[in-house]
Amino acid sequence: MALNKLRQLDGNSAGVTMPKDDLRLEGLIDENGVLDGEHHVHIHHKGDGKWTVELVADVEI
Repeated sequence: MALNKLRQLDGNSAGVTMPKDDLRLEGLIDENGVLDGEHHVHIHHKGDGKWTVELVADVEI
């Protein structure tokens, strides 16, 4: 099982890195390993240390 470090982003949030190989498989990064466009995900806390992350295709901002 690969482990990813939880990191402090600012005073109100933290983040976790996602493997570029997985992002590449989803078509989210380009051939240079750079995010290709703007993407949004829904993060849902399931409880007991479990979360789900789901890519959201259509977002109105």
